[in-house]
Amino acid sequence: YQRAQQAEAEANAVPPENYKADIVALMRTYLNDPSNVREAFVTVPAMRTMDGTSRYAVCLRYNARKSGGQYAGSKDSIVTFRQGKLDRIIDNARELCKDAAYLPFPELERLSR
Repeated sequence: YQRAQQAEAEANAVPPENYKADIVALMRTYLNDPSNVREAFVTVPAMRTMDGTSRYAVCLRYNARKSGGQYAGSKDSIVTFRQGKLDRIIDNARELCKDAAYLPFPELERLSR
């Protein structure tokens, strides 16, 4: 049991190297309309504790179009990583990311279909 916990901790401690490219690739399929995303911001990867586990994560803020074409409004998500690779995206992360130092994320704004 301890060996499994140690292996999990080690997997979560690998920093993501291509986190922006990984997020852009995910968002291409995650969003109903990946073109013309506005107000995209991201944080640098940092260790965060969620559900009792420390892992690398980034906060992501963006405004994407709904399927009808109108913008949905700014959305905050958190993206987690395992073994340096994107693991999952969690929506409604405004509280988790309330103190985040966001940086512009033009790569996401340039995303097209």
